[in-house]
Amino acid sequence: MHDTEKIEAVLRYHERTKHHFDRYAPGPGELDWANQPNPLRRYEGAPLVRLPLLGPDDAPASPHYDDLYRRGSVPSMPVTVRSLSRLLQYGLAISAWKQVGATRWALRCNPSSGNLHPTEGYVLIGALPGLGEAAGLYHYAPREHALERRADCSTPVYEALMLEFPAHAFLVGLSSIHWREAWKYGERAFRYCQHDAGHAIGALRIAAATLGWTAMLLDGLTHEAIEDLLGLNRAEDFVGAEREHPVAVLAVWPTDVTGDGQARTHYGEPPHLDSALAHQLTRECWHGAANRLSRDDPVRWEVIDEVAAATRKPAGEKQGHETIATPGVERNGLASEDGPVAAQIILQRRSLQACDSHTSITAASFYRMLARLMPRVELPASQRPMPWDTMAWNPTIHLGLFVHRVDDIVPGLYLLDRNPTKMGNLTRAMHPRFDWSTPSGCPPDLPLRMLEAGDARRLATQLSCHQDIAGDGAFSLAMIAEYQEALFTHGAWFYRRLFWEAGMVGQVLYLEAEAVGVRATGIGCFFDDPVHRVFGIEDLAFQSLYHFTVGGAVDDPRLTTLAPYGTSIDEHDRDSDLP
Repeated sequence: MHDTEKIEAVLRYHERTKHHFDRYAPGPGELDWANQPNPLRRYEGAPLVRLPLLGPDDAPASPHYDDLYRRGSVPSMPVTVRSLSRLLQYGLAISAWKQVGATRWALRCNPSSGNLHPTEGYVLIGALPGLGEAAGLYHYAPREHALERRADCSTPVYEALMLEFPAHAFLVGLSSIHWREAWKYGERAFRYCQHDAGHAIGALRIAAATLGWTAMLLDGLTHEAIEDLLGLNRAEDFVGAEREHPVAVLAVWPTDVTGDGQARTHYGEPPHLDSALAHQLTRECWHGAANRLSRDDPVRWEVIDEVAAATRKPAGEKQGHETIATPGVERNGLASEDGPVAAQIILQRRSLQACDSHTSITAASFYRMLARLMPRVELPASQRPMPWDTMAWNPTIHLGLFVHRVDDIVPGLYLLDRNPTKMGNLTRAMHPRFDWSTPSGCPPDLPLRMLEAGDARRLATQLSCHQDIAGDGAFSLAMIAEYQEALFTHGAWFYRRLFWEAGMVGQVLYLEAEAVGVRATGIGCFFDDPVHRVFGIEDLAFQSLYHFTVGGAVDDPRLTTLAPYGTSIDEHDRDSDLP
């Protein structure tokens, strides 16, 4: 397809998969439970290396949660099998098992729509004691907290691949199995796979920060290069098994790039990964074959295949960081002496299933949450606050907020402009009657505006597919993306990144909610155009992509929580995590 045809395919898909008051986007109608896909992929025949199961007090120790957002407060850990285990534990691992009656299902640190988990993780890393004597590509198996060696990588190929990266860097790759979401959600599933990828990117970046590491999305890689790197185009390894689709690759490295504990900063051109070298990996020795996930063949949703093809990243697109600045470790005296540790917040994260309709949060907590969502566009991309330094593009997601129960803040509709240079575009796109005043007590550097005062609880509930959680919490929100201009500026492939950014916003909100003693959940089901009408959006300049709610959780007393590892589990994950 030509560029215009690809963009038209995206526009058609997005319109077709909108929910309306009188009809929902095409889906399966009823769920075929006998054919529910297994959420746990394995590569049968691939050598398995179990990672050390580390307790909260085991080294490398977890820093305080707030220190993750203070550059230089977390010392940089060396890359070892233990620190790699921590990265994957906090980013992609199982965080707990839930049980009711005889049924058990797993929760993970990276949340997922319907707890269906389309995202798979990979690691391409050099020789590492306790993992492998030579470089290799590994698939992460979350149930076992282990790495399956998918491919050997000769030293010359690995060193050439990583030549331009900082010392001790390695790669983390992500793929997506669309069928896992389409089994339940039908045509809308491609959207959910993309914001789930954003959750995983955010979770990995935050996990890296607990180790004093950084992570950069290699946004210039084509989908073909990602397929080469991760072995996704090896048809012989997927005979009879559901295919994986390329998502993204992140480079991860310690911020102390010298390895000698000294505080130095590396400046330079962004690292480049040669696609020709990535292709050389396809000629190496590969191990294992993918397991089949469903009993019967997946139901094919042609519109998902079409939009997936249209949004592949083509060659020649150089979107990426213009320069990088990698700060060395500098113990700056800002480390916290109290407050929750990051591990506690990350591992206790849960998606709330119901709000208690009375818990409120303080204005200070509300403003802090929103401040953590600001990417600081005045800074170069690689110097922005974590996790926004992972993205190579300027923010495109803005928040339309339904404020219900925030102390000292008038209930009503609000807007947070995450890129203050776009405020004019937003005011022109929305209702002329809106107030656009700054709430009392709002920090001066936080571009939050009140649009309209009033009780928005019933409205929020109606817009989010009549789900009470949107109106019963402290606040809920719509993630409103710069849409049409972004697609025509960058290309159809940028459609995925709009959802990735939304997922990253959600990941920060999840953890921020836990940090102030409440809970959050993403809401993928909402009535698209009615949301737009509430804010006065009449064209395709802006579109709502993802909803979220934060509030006091109602726990289900029927559920038992079990430890993530060391428990005998025979059941597959069950649908439970995300409305």
